[in-house]
Amino acid sequence: MAIKKTDKFERIEDKDERKKALSIALEKIEKDFGKGIIMRMGDAPKVNIESISTGAMNLDIALGIGGIPKGRIVEIYGPESSGKTTLTLHIIAESQKAGGVAAFIDAEHALDPEYARKLGVDVDNLLISQPDTGEQALAIVEALVRSSGIDLVIVDSVAALVPRAEIEGNMGDSHMGLHARLMSQALRKLAGIISKSNTTVVFINQLRSNISTNPYAGGGPAETTTGGRALKFYASVRIDIRRAEQLKQGDGEPYGAKTKVKVVKNKMAPPFKTCEFDIIFGEGISKLGIIVDMAADKNIIKKSGAWYSCGDIKLGQGKEKAKIYLEEHPAFLEEIKEKIYKSYGIEYEKKDVPKEVETINLTDKEIEDSEELLLDDLIIE
Repeated sequence: MAIKKTDKFERIEDKDERKKALSIALEKIEKDFGKGIIMRMGDAPKVNIESISTGAMNLDIALGIGGIPKGRIVEIYGPESSGKTTLTLHIIAESQKAGGVAAFIDAEHALDPEYARKLGVDVDNLLISQPDTGEQALAIVEALVRSSGIDLVIVDSVAALVPRAEIEGNMGDSHMGLHARLMSQALRKLAGIISKSNTTVVFINQLRSNISTNPYAGGGPAETTTGGRALKFYASVRIDIRRAEQLKQGDGEPYGAKTKVKVVKNKMAPPFKTCEFDIIFGEGISKLGIIVDMAADKNIIKKSGAWYSCGDIKLGQGKEKAKIYLEEHPAFLEEIKEKIYKSYGIEYEKKDVPKEVETINLTDKEIEDSEELLLDDLIIE
């Protein structure tokens, strides 16, 4: 009776033989799956992590790499009217300024093109889709990412990615876990191609009360995001954005909101950094307001009572006057920005701005004296 031949595994003890066996295995893996599928970390090309600015200097610094990472999944979540869409529109504007192509998957069917234009978005060149179902929306995202011709995709929002079965079903039908399964399947497919195409995909998400929390047993968080746990796992960066307080001029109508942002998860840099900025209604994030606050925190700009100054230069009384001064003096603004970045140990390349024409404000007495001198010169001549 013939003995059946079997592959017997034996551990190799000799160090040189083990290296040789590993080399053969690596060659076979590369032959079967393609070159570059496996490599030593030391052999991998060392590249800086590319990023897209958020439009808010303090948030860019909090993220640790100058913005949200390219080729990664990002989640931005918070309560209603907290500034989620405003922040993503600023990210689109910054991506377009850098020459990137952006797409907006408007599952909520609520994008305001005029507001987007005010925030600096090139609406004419923005790709927009308003899908009917969650499956359709995620299929569009996959097609855009696979094209490798797009830099940024925004999905607004995860809660609005309604599965087809739920749309086609009757009111009151139970669809337990359907939304979570849809997101989990889509993210499994997207994760690899997002990295290879270097496309950033930002999911805007909403908060829901966590009804499974037991307050008597210590419980978990009272709030949770929609779409299950998959997005929490696959996201390289998660940003929590909330309205802290309303901004008012005295007892007048509110003109904006002070917004608090926390980097809840960050695979690129240390997490849990927080920052604050003002969102002005109809204008978006107050970039100059951020610079004034950061410069004051670092003592680059001195604040004495309500007055802001830098050395011998008086910026004005009140934050709004200081912002106006910086807007009117772009060269001085660039110097302040450079000092702020330097205080965080970050190099900053100043932008070229036109030289400012110095204006001299004369009093009425000085004007009269100069006119008299001019008349005297004319009489002498």
